[in-house]
Amino acid sequence: MKIVVLDGYTENPGDLSWEGFAQIGELTVYDRTPADKIVEHIGDAPIVITNKTPISRQILDACPEIRYIGVLATGYNVVDIAAAKEKGVIVTNIPTYGTNAVAQFAIALLLEICHNVGAHSQAVYAGRWEKCADFCFWDYPLIELAGKTLGLVGFGRIGQATAKIAAAMGMKVIAFDENKTKEGMEIADYVSLDDLLLVSDVISLHCPLLPSTQEIICKNSIAKMKDGAIIINTARGPLINEQDLADALNSGKIAAAAVDVVSVEPIRGDNPLLKAKNCHITPHIAWAPKESRKRLMDMAVHNLRAFVDGKPENVVTV
Repeated sequence: MKIVVLDGYTENPGDLSWEGFAQIGELTVYDRTPADKIVEHIGDAPIVITNKTPISRQILDACPEIRYIGVLATGYNVVDIAAAKEKGVIVTNIPTYGTNAVAQFAIALLLEICHNVGAHSQAVYAGRWEKCADFCFWDYPLIELAGKTLGLVGFGRIGQATAKIAAAMGMKVIAFDENKTKEGMEIADYVSLDDLLLVSDVISLHCPLLPSTQEIICKNSIAKMKDGAIIINTARGPLINEQDLADALNSGKIAAAAVDVVSVEPIRGDNPLLKAKNCHITPHIAWAPKESRKRLMDMAVHNLRAFVDGKPENVVTV
């Protein structure tokens, strides 16, 4: 049984092992697959593993031997699910692997806004402290989080993990989610989206990208926020209208933002956030500590073994 990994480098740049897949079948791993090579790389393999390489209806038509697509991520919009269902192709995802990593990173982004650790360290190495007339200096306002309100838009596993860290720092935590859970109620107060926008000092996005959440942060929602609010996004880029956020940053309505995701990835040079004031942008790495990638790899192998055994798990083509 042939197994093809189309874009393995991001998941495994060399610090993990593909051995789990190799034990199941004849394995070929491509670090990357450009669009014009997808059909060639898949060939007659029945098993395809992809992260961000798209599997469209046209690809499925051109590769009729495909029986299983394993997505090395939680989001699976890279696969034409409707076409896969029509053709009887099983598609699986990894529903949870990086909860703690992403929550940790969301707080890291917030702390960077509060203290600008990197910039101040660079200033020291540039000799500015050595030449300073005072015993200390700071180039940006320093922010204490205790007593401030964190509003979480989306309150699933990652949102709840983020809430626990924030609460440990003395923040008041509120959340908006259409699906209220007992676990969530024990961690934070559920509120309406409008109330969350109105009272939050910090707003952190942890919701999936749906028609109802696309551009949930836009001119209208920003207008409802406190002056000087902070926005964090470690979820999906299109949750934010980037021009509207850039305008709010440049006007000072929003004090600062930090995003690990943007609407088009890799980021394009014309993204308005690149020229916005007080905006931190990281290259979609919240998920990527070795520990979480190892969990992802183990679950991806588990998903394939379950499929081979005739009892597929984490199936999204249902």
